[in-house]
Amino acid sequence: MDAFTAGLLQRIKATETDLTRAREDGDDFLAEVEQAELDDLHRLAAEHGVQVA
Repeated sequence: MDAFTAGLLQRIKATETDLTRAREDGDDFLAEVEQAELDDLHRLAAEHGVQVA
């Protein structure tokens, strides 16, 4: 696994964690921000052929 792939997967995992925390805390704005970031990361992964589990 190259550095790009590893970094992207790490960012996805961190963003998923942050999104879960925002939802649990009832922070709707932060949840929307985190969801948008996660969507962007998944799009980037797809564009580069990175498989996200």
